[in-house]
Amino acid sequence: MTERTIRDLLAEHEFFAEMSPEHIDLLAGCGRNVVFPANTAIAHEGDPAEHFYVLRTGRVAVGIHMPQREPLVVATLGPGDVLGWSWLFSPPYWRFDALTTQETRAIALDGVCLRAKCDADPALGYRLMQRFAHILVQRLEATRVQLADLYGKTHAG
Repeated sequence: MTERTIRDLLAEHEFFAEMSPEHIDLLAGCGRNVVFPANTAIAHEGDPAEHFYVLRTGRVAVGIHMPQREPLVVATLGPGDVLGWSWLFSPPYWRFDALTTQETRAIALDGVCLRAKCDADPALGYRLMQRFAHILVQRLEATRVQLADLYGKTHAG
């Protein structure tokens, strides 16, 4: 069996579907494999956002820090999901906390490298922005439903 490269893994991932081979090559040049043990913080709200992650295995809880309370988990991500969009926006700081709930294997894509490649190739930047905008809309809608459910429970009785 031949070893799959980062390029191969990205090309097979739904997030990168229908991207040109040239763009996949550019993205792969910014990637590396990473492993996070269970209960490891990948990101803290307010920290510099230097990467985004293509999750291959494991689970990650995405939450909002709540002073003197447990974090409010707004999403649980798993294999096939993408974690992190904050690297795209200035200033590039994490807007949420991210904690592994299981050992998690991912491809880390370097934000500085990606921003430089997007600046040099606006078509690549546009394709990535389209994909991240889709994720943002999905997660915003899911959070809205979660908050509506929480609000309904708070005032139901």
